Amino acid sequence: MNPLKLTVAAVAVAAALGGAYSFGHLQAIPDAHATPAASVATTTVPPVTVAPAALPDMRSIVAANAPAVVNISVTGTRKTTNGPQIDPDDPFYQFFRRFGGRLPQGATPVQGQGSGFIVSADGTILTNAHVVEEADEVTVKLNDKREFKAKVLGADKTSDVAVLKIAAQNLPTVRIGASAQTQVGEWVLAIGSPFGFESSASAGIVSAKSRSLPDGSYVPFIQTDVAVNPGNSGGPLFNMNGEVIGINSQIYSRSGGYQGLSFAIPIEVAMNIERQIVATGKVQRGKLGVSIQDVNQALADSFGLAKPAGALVSSVEKGSPAAKAGLEPGDVILGIDGKTLASAGDLPAAVALKKPGEAARLQVWRQGATRDIEVRVGSFGDEKVAKLDTPSADKGRLGVAVRPLTPEERRQAETRGGLLVEQANGAAARAGIRPGDIILSVNGQAIDSVEQLRGIIAKAGKKAAILVERGDSRLFVPVDLG
Repeated sequence: MNPLKLTVAAVAVAAALGGAYSFGHLQAIPDAHATPAASVATTTVPPVTVAPAALPDMRSIVAANAPAVVNISVTGTRKTTNGPQIDPDDPFYQFFRRFGGRLPQGATPVQGQGSGFIVSADGTILTNAHVVEEADEVTVKLNDKREFKAKVLGADKTSDVAVLKIAAQNLPTVRIGASAQTQVGEWVLAIGSPFGFESSASAGIVSAKSRSLPDGSYVPFIQTDVAVNPGNSGGPLFNMNGEVIGINSQIYSRSGGYQGLSFAIPIEVAMNIERQIVATGKVQRGKLGVSIQDVNQALADSFGLAKPAGALVSSVEKGSPAAKAGLEPGDVILGIDGKTLASAGDLPAAVALKKPGEAARLQVWRQGATRDIEVRVGSFGDEKVAKLDTPSADKGRLGVAVRPLTPEERRQAETRGGLLVEQANGAAARAGIRPGDIILSVNGQAIDSVEQLRGIIAKAGKKAAILVERGDSRLFVPVDLG
């Protein structure tokens, strides 16, 4: 229903209820011809006294945990087009390549922010994978205002969990809880950096559990009504014991901001990813090889189930672990390893926690009876391999991908040396260096080779003056190397 229609409907109902209430309290006008009503004895029911529930005091939770919540800022580049796209087969492609100094496309610096939290005193941090996606540089700012350059140990897009590492010791850490014990209606607290406002706290309740979202993720999200906005991504969700039970990841919004629906990744899922990335640098998760759907009342009646529950198998992949174990379309998986499945969304998460090759015991409803089927789970494969390092054009401090000029390019540039910038990231991109620029010198030293450039930059201080040729002009670009 259209939101406006919902609002109008609500107003109409309120008006109707208000009218009924008013009419019920109008003073009756006696009728002179009416027969007096008989006296009827009535019993007055005493009002029920309900003790007001005490609201939780969250001050101690914020005070104890805010030091372990971090602000994450990222910088990267996005390819842009300064003019019409030119096909490499077009005759004018080489004209722009050789004579224009650069093609009509480049890279524009972009920035982003998110949140995270420290899980080990030696600098291991959890956040969302989408916070650090395609970042060239990741900076972590602690609650005490210290800043560190972070390394991305791994980022798993499927679960939207990333693990960062900073060079620090004796850091404050959060306490890890268990989302499985969380109940709908419980109070929860989020700490993060919405819109860049660091160390902001907001609170609400758990609205639902094991939510499956339209993106097809296997994650059984925790739904809350906590005010979560852009910049909160990757921040922790606490229970009233001061334990982290989830990572704030997504919001449902038509405006781009908070509208009462926030979703967090259960901490069990996140910590499983963290352990694998830290130990092996990659992520593996189990796979059955089935397509499933929720069981509604009509399907429950059709299959003879007492109530709607479990995961209905709609198809089985050929050659999959499920097929080898004998699962069939029409089976309803009611439980796994003794744990009941309330909905279909619980199954993928439970299987994903299994290591490939590990056994899973499924409780299956088939033809009016239950049976146990053991399955050796498979693996999702290469798409789950975590990124081991932060991507960039190169691993140097400057952040450029360069190559020597061709003889024709040197003739057009009227120089005997120099390097052509093919990609600019990090410090170079922030300073304004862009693809197509020709680096002629650094701090007064003429540049003739890639090795020479790297050597000079490696020995340089925090600043470097780089002479570049851009089109028909030359200019010095000051670069902050950090």
